[in-house]
Amino acid sequence: MIVVTGATGQFGRQVVEHLLKRGVPARQIAAAVRTPAKAADLAARGVDIRLANYERPETLLTAFDGADKLLLVSSTGPDDARIVQHRAAVEAAAKTNVGLIAYTSVTAAPTSPLGLARVHRDTEQAIAEAGLPAVLLRNGWYTENYTAALPDAVARGAVAGSAGRGRIASATRDDFAEAAAVVLTRDDEAGKVYDLTGDIAWSLPELAAESAAQSGRPVAYADLPAEQYRQILIGAGLPDFVTDLIVDADVQVSRGALAHVTTDLSTLLGRPTTPLSAAVAQALTA
Repeated sequence: MIVVTGATGQFGRQVVEHLLKRGVPARQIAAAVRTPAKAADLAARGVDIRLANYERPETLLTAFDGADKLLLVSSTGPDDARIVQHRAAVEAAAKTNVGLIAYTSVTAAPTSPLGLARVHRDTEQAIAEAGLPAVLLRNGWYTENYTAALPDAVARGAVAGSAGRGRIASATRDDFAEAAAVVLTRDDEAGKVYDLTGDIAWSLPELAAESAAQSGRPVAYADLPAEQYRQILIGAGLPDFVTDLIVDADVQVSRGALAHVTTDLSTLLGRPTTPLSAAVAQALTA
């Protein structure tokens, strides 16, 4: 049995879809979710739906029961809360004797200057301390982190940020989800660490130029001081922890934190990662 946490979220759901595409029978997949009603479509296809609430550890014991492989998708929220949630999930995995835990960490986790890397380092440590057979999927940045709001940016004529000309070796969420499905359907993955990035690093000025080329409208990159960018995000109604994550990421990008490129992702996929041009096209036609 392969158990996927966060299976109604954007990433977890795509992993389930890729498992099904790879021929894993639906009855051998369990979708561990906070709200089972949101997984009704997966249930209709034969996927086992299990209640799993990181804030209610007793639900995790039932959700992880019988798991040969568990994909622990990192949660969202303030960092301190995520650390507690992840440690509860790791403890439950140990108590239920999960055969293999695959954790979605962050690229270059041990040395990354990104603020959010603290959560991932702590979770990796918790997995190691529990003695669980594990494979680490150190995911790079999702291209969608920047393209999701692209239609509005094009309408305004500007992509805003605080990343300067720093480069981002991103890949699409679907690329990372497919790679996770590949790993979950392989044997002998325990002990492996994959540092997953896109094939080509790009900058926000290049994102603006690509958006202009595809939309036929002028789009510039507005490089803003971090505090000014923060105020714009707060004004847009984003929670403080999300604002902090976005601004910190841009500042660290300006210093080269996400510029490194590896071949781990494209090797797992057996194809090149999705290029920026394709992600922009998808965003503008969504």
